[in-house]
Amino acid sequence: MKIGIIVQARLNSKRLHGKVLKQLGKYSVLETLMKRVSKSKKVNKFILAMPIRDKNDQIIKLCKLNKFEYYFGSEENVLERYYIAAKKFKLNIIIRITADCPLSDPDLIDEFINKFLSLKVDCLSNTIERTYPDGLDTEIFTFNSLKKSYLEAKSTFDKEHVTQYIYNSNKFNIFHSKNNFDYSDYRLTLDEIEDLQLIKKVFKKFSPNIYFNYKKIFKFIKNNKKLFEINKKYKLEKNSDLTAGNKLWKRANNIIAGGNMLLSKRPEMFLPNLWPTYFTKTNGVKVWDLDNNVYDDMLFAVGTNILGYNNKEINEAVAKTIKDGNMSSLNCPEEVILSEKLLEMHDYIEMLKFARSGGEANSIAIRIARAYTKNSKVAICGYHGWHDWYLATNLNNKKNLDKHLMKNLATEGVPITLKDTVFSFEYNDLEKVEYLIKKKKIGTIKMEVFRNIKPKNNFLKKIRKLCDQNNIVLIFDECTSGFRQSYGGLHKIYNIEPDVVTFGKAIGNGYALTAVGGKKEIMSSANNTFISSTFWTERIGYTAAIKTLEIMKRIKSWEIITKTGESIDQKWRKLAKKKQIDIETSGLSAIKSFNFKSKFNLEYKTLIAQEMLKENILASNTIYVSTEHKSSLINKYFQVLELIFDKIKMCEDGMDVKKLLNTKTSNTTFKRMN
Repeated sequence: MKIGIIVQARLNSKRLHGKVLKQLGKYSVLETLMKRVSKSKKVNKFILAMPIRDKNDQIIKLCKLNKFEYYFGSEENVLERYYIAAKKFKLNIIIRITADCPLSDPDLIDEFINKFLSLKVDCLSNTIERTYPDGLDTEIFTFNSLKKSYLEAKSTFDKEHVTQYIYNSNKFNIFHSKNNFDYSDYRLTLDEIEDLQLIKKVFKKFSPNIYFNYKKIFKFIKNNKKLFEINKKYKLEKNSDLTAGNKLWKRANNIIAGGNMLLSKRPEMFLPNLWPTYFTKTNGVKVWDLDNNVYDDMLFAVGTNILGYNNKEINEAVAKTIKDGNMSSLNCPEEVILSEKLLEMHDYIEMLKFARSGGEANSIAIRIARAYTKNSKVAICGYHGWHDWYLATNLNNKKNLDKHLMKNLATEGVPITLKDTVFSFEYNDLEKVEYLIKKKKIGTIKMEVFRNIKPKNNFLKKIRKLCDQNNIVLIFDECTSGFRQSYGGLHKIYNIEPDVVTFGKAIGNGYALTAVGGKKEIMSSANNTFISSTFWTERIGYTAAIKTLEIMKRIKSWEIITKTGESIDQKWRKLAKKKQIDIETSGLSAIKSFNFKSKFNLEYKTLIAQEMLKENILASNTIYVSTEHKSSLINKYFQVLELIFDKIKMCEDGMDVKKLLNTKTSNTTFKRMN
């Protein structure tokens, strides 16, 4: 019987580059590992399995020096790499060890092999129910189990992680090996610089002997607990599924400021450590994650795709544009065609500027208004982006924007000279608006037509009248609300015309484009201030928007999504009443939200995301409706939600909701969770 250790290694580690060649005293990490495990009395083959794309000269040299055999295979499909290596060397039993575990112990390995053989199981592991430190990981399985996994595994996740199909398919007999004392809080693996510092200290303790066993390591831990706190912040989340999305998110946080580009897509806003986070493809209402799981999406990309994901007509128009060329030294004619279409929808719009994001569009609108009025004072209501002019609202009081987006938005980096230039007012608070006009000499009012609550007592008409009486430019931010309840701006429903309007999100159905339109007298002020950007001239956004507007008009998309959204709102309230749960619904008809009137509102929101995910639905307490949200999906969503509401009712009656959560509570601030 051939029993072989296959050491999984790579040089191009994202977190600690070249970690397996780092020095641990006399030897490198990889040499140390190889020398230690080669002392096993039960193993007769030692194989290194490396990605074929790595630079291999140094590794080959080490293998020859230590009489390790080696195989170079797929970089991404590690399961395939293991299977072919095991087949090539005719192994009957495989021990899987990773090269970032230089403290792997031959005594422990031999103990596990004896237990594996006596139990006659398919797999033995000490990594599922952890009681050993991370870094003494040992997995043993038969060749037949590996072969079955290789032939049957389909997901990217299973192919990347070798043993996950064995663990999750319920087709194998698995033994979970546990230690008498739980050391799972300790970390002896090598991924971070602090890990390297700690492992060096461990080897220094026993130097020059590199063959000390796990029992001596445990004794050292007990006597030096403070030493082992250096890398505890990186310890494994015990309730976290190590999905491909989780792994990539951890990598992203080391190399991308903030982790990603949009606050609303951070996983901790929904389900920390468990959210899929990344996608590979979309279609209709479906989203595929990195592990090839398919979800029905109720969140819908923060409202960018009214016509559904991957719309065929729009994609065909965009594909033709790409084929013909997206960028040149000349301007694209589509920007003129799109301008004419938007002018047709709105009588007051006489001139436009285009951008690619909502924050850009709102900043352009403010710049133009200030250039026109020669007045820098702005009153705002709602969310208008991340730029300096908007965050300046919080320079006077960090709570000024609390009710417009989220609490305590920080202003570091925003020039203090912008203090007293932007002032906030709450929706329907006409008295505050009148105060700002009188006391602060406001030149521009910028506001959402409405976000969560509808206008009361002719609020919008009175705002329009105040602006007319005081020569104030009125800007409606319709980046979110546009094209959801009318063919154009929401303000058409209320028969109130602004001086300037901004459109975004839905106008390109997922392709980047935003628009600023308004009266010619005001928009012409753009000629007196520098507003320009290279990528505002690319062609794809205009092409997508032209086709999007054409389809919207043809199918009357705003009527479809309004009807669906109102139906969802009614069903929420009906279900809550049935379960005797107190909720409050709000928002545009096509962007509905609900909150629990409970101190556990955030925990319940997290529970919804968690339980919906189990049923392959991406959901929270807000739904952005698209034309692809058909009744069959809505019915499925409510069937699941009813079961969740049953659990929430039990929590309202005394059960501890945190016992139902498999992770931390979701975040509500812009600051990163630890």
